Formats: sequence, C-alpha cells, structure tokens
Amino acid sequence: MISTNYYIILSAILFTIGALGVLIRRNPLIIFMSIELMLNAANLAFVAFGRSWEIAKGEAFFNGQIFVFFVIAVAAAEVAVGLALIVEIFKTKKNINIDEMNSLKG
Repeated sequence: MISTNYYIILSAILFTIGALGVLIRRNPLIIFMSIELMLNAANLAFVAFGRSWEIAKGEAFFNGQIFVFFVIAVAAAEVAVGLALIVEIFKTKKNINIDEMNSLKG
C-alpha cells in the first residue's frame, strides 16, 4: 500500500512545475496548461487526503472526490472562457504574446 506522503510529494512537485510554468512562460496556451496542472495537483491532494481520512476513520464518505468534481467543473469553465478569450484576441491582434497585451482596447 502506497503511503499518503508519496501522493502529497507528487502533488507538490506537479504544483511547483505548474506554478513555474505560469511565472516563466509567456504563451497563453502554456499558461493555461500550467494552471490545469496546478488544479490537477490539488485534485491529487484532495483524493489522497480523502483516502487517508477514509482509512483512518473507517467511514465510506467520498470527501476528496466531492471536491475533485467541483474543481473539475471550475477548470472546465475556466478553459472554455480562457480559450474563447485567446481566440478573440488572436482574431483582433493577430498575436497572442502576453507581453504585448497591456490594454483591453481592440
């Protein structure tokens, strides 16, 4: 049986990679993928803690999995809105470089 600590360490590594991707990269698609990686790292932590709670307490509640469903719903909405914004910006400016998007003017 794999310990919860290994899942949390993996989750922290994935979250760190995602945070570095958001801070370092300038491509909006890479930034959105990094945000998704951070959300999936949080999902992994929720499920790991829910599993350890279930083992420790002996209760069959799906505490971690319930949070994961909410995070997945929010992530899907974020991707839909974010990609729509990127497509509209690309149609108007013909460029999606983050450094050149300093105003909301069309």
